[in-house]
Amino acid sequence: MALRVLVADDEAAARKGLTSLLSGWGYEVEEASDGEEALQKATVFLPSVVVSDLVMPKLDGLALLKSLQQELPFVSVILLTGQGSIDSAVAAMKEGAYDYLMKPVHVGRLKALIPKAAEKGEALREIILLRRRVRQVWGLGKLVGTSAPMQEVYRLVELAAPTPAPVLITGESGTGKELAARTLHELSPRAQGPFVAVNCAAIPETLLESEIFGHEKGAFTGALERRLGCFELAHQGTLFLDEIAEMNSGTQAKFLRILQDGTMRRLGSKTEVRVDVRVLAATNKDPIKALRDGTFREDLYYRLNVVSLPMPTLRERPEDIPILVQALVEEFNAKYDKHIRSVDDEVLKILTAHSWPGNVRELRNTLERAAIVCDGDLIAAKHLPPEPSVRIEADVIDSPDTVSFRIGTSLDDAEKQLILRTLSAHGNNKTRTAEILGISLKTLHNKLKSYGA
Repeated sequence: MALRVLVADDEAAARKGLTSLLSGWGYEVEEASDGEEALQKATVFLPSVVVSDLVMPKLDGLALLKSLQQELPFVSVILLTGQGSIDSAVAAMKEGAYDYLMKPVHVGRLKALIPKAAEKGEALREIILLRRRVRQVWGLGKLVGTSAPMQEVYRLVELAAPTPAPVLITGESGTGKELAARTLHELSPRAQGPFVAVNCAAIPETLLESEIFGHEKGAFTGALERRLGCFELAHQGTLFLDEIAEMNSGTQAKFLRILQDGTMRRLGSKTEVRVDVRVLAATNKDPIKALRDGTFREDLYYRLNVVSLPMPTLRERPEDIPILVQALVEEFNAKYDKHIRSVDDEVLKILTAHSWPGNVRELRNTLERAAIVCDGDLIAAKHLPPEPSVRIEADVIDSPDTVSFRIGTSLDDAEKQLILRTLSAHGNNKTRTAEILGISLKTLHNKLKSYGA
């Protein structure tokens, strides 16, 4: 069967010339006079390669590329551009275009590009089909779950992973934002490079800039030797910045500059260093609220939010709990040299009924403790932690160990009550409270300070 190529160009002469050329090379060719028509024909014709002009009416080449990535992610796109549109073509490459050619098209280069682009598309098609089969019964990469919310996460990860685009991962604490970042890295062309993770909330503000940019010997008191920052450590790999909105405004501004031009300067240095890093960032805050509050710079937000990846809470995907439980049990078997088959029916009922405010992290901690104390091949109710929160029945709505809210309670008030009641229930142990709630100790201290507690 002949390889299929779709040619999209609003200039009839150029379009006909390319069609004739490609047909003469033995390809099956279809034409489209604009991007909108090209998208419609692509879904029926199913080409391996699309050769498209960058500037077209109705839907330009870049918009066509983005639409094809959504509809037919295995199709390789080669863009044609005039002299004045080179910057746009380079931008399209960053968005996932296979390559671009200057007009008038160099025939030899086009002839060499088509089979290579088709080969990449076919490889991607096989990978996508394989991943779909795997994720339907388990998950994707380090992410586990087969629910509709997780299928959407997998779709976005598969689209974003092959590109160098920054990704902003949002979601509550414990939803697996770092796992999503690691999966993006492992499925990217940078998978053989380093993956460097930095929790911006866990580093004292006075040391954050040094941690990110590095420093020279003598840059400040205590700087006894040169130290590379996380950007240089992540060179040719991926840098994951968790809780990005915890950075102060000044550090955010310097961080923005690196994203814009790829250069940075260590503290105490006069020399700029060029770095090649893909940046992934995450926050458990509502980014729009953080923008309004002034804790998240607007220019940095838009630079990072090229791809938005929201992570669902565990209460939004309770059907994933059984498969998560099994995956965690197998992990803890390997970690602690156990031979646990699973959990019994009573435990599964308890785990499914719980609301999991700490999300997957809380479920993980609960099962890890249960696995450690389990002396048989099945986790039973007696192995669950003594904390009442895990044993709560779905119909219990008012007891000393629960928090209930009236309809109409604001999210801020509900959060405050939950934090203070949890702290009280655990003897004002802040470390334990932060662990149960799935937030950092620094975040808990900031919350309590805002409550005047």
